[in-house]
Amino acid sequence: MLIKIKRLFRSLKLAKKLTVLLIVIFFVGITFSGIALANILNYKAQNEISSKATFILKTLNSVRSYTSTEIIPQLKAKLEKEEFVPQLVPAYSSRKVFEKMRQGDYQDLLYKEAMLNPTNPQDKADEFEIKIIKKLRQNANFNYEISGFRKLDNGRYFYVARPIVITDSSCLKCHSTPDIAPKQMIDIYGDRNGFGWELNKVLGAQIVSVPTTKILQKAKESIIIIMVIVTAIFAFAVYMTNYWLRRYVVRPIKHVVSIAEAVSTGNMEAEFGKSIERVSKDEIGSLVEAFTRMKISLVMAIRRLEQYRFEASESKDKF
Repeated sequence: MLIKIKRLFRSLKLAKKLTVLLIVIFFVGITFSGIALANILNYKAQNEISSKATFILKTLNSVRSYTSTEIIPQLKAKLEKEEFVPQLVPAYSSRKVFEKMRQGDYQDLLYKEAMLNPTNPQDKADEFEIKIIKKLRQNANFNYEISGFRKLDNGRYFYVARPIVITDSSCLKCHSTPDIAPKQMIDIYGDRNGFGWELNKVLGAQIVSVPTTKILQKAKESIIIIMVIVTAIFAFAVYMTNYWLRRYVVRPIKHVVSIAEAVSTGNMEAEFGKSIERVSKDEIGSLVEAFTRMKISLVMAIRRLEQYRFEASESKDKF
């Protein structure tokens, strides 16, 4: 097959060879440009998704930290009376803040503090989240982060998960055993869930999920728009290159060939056209000039030969 293509290519004239070569360059350039552009834009889209998820996690962790370090100490007196105020729970605060955020530009995002044994049943980890928690438990670094893609009922999401670890023994007052937990908490959530927690152990995972459909769709639209522009630029460049080659390379060579054929048949009066005479001073121009000098020299040599023959003939007639 390759040999046939080579033979076919060799049989083509120079203009067609140049056209085929430019078309091949065009399609190869467009293909590789499209692949490279798609990879770049997809990477950028995934980086945008990851950055958004990480930003949400950092924001909610800041809320949790603020609640623990600023709010709870201010209401320590109430806590000593074994009063339970949900607003003082870091998880409750972060959830409420996230709900406020979802009313703005983050309405498509999902956030969950998935727990193996949660106080609030809505925080119960599903099968996928349990696998994430187990992976987080395998790493001793509490700042360890897991990310990836997951499919939910309403589409594909990119998630970022971080471990939930209790490092403050005061938290065990509500989560060690039901008999020492605040009565108000027992009245709200019951005495069956959210107990038996241990210090410095991964109990769950903070998971922020960002929908990928819209962002990746925007990336695809950007790829299409840019590829249309790149294709148009490539096509214009190929057309102009082909036009220039035909005008300033192929056409002068054709004229040289036609003059050479005319001279070879004895037509010494064949001349280059004015457009060829004004050819640029490049290699093609040098070729035209060299051939012109060669033709003039050949004409002069033939005329001298004819003159010599004529003179020789006259000398024979005299004798």
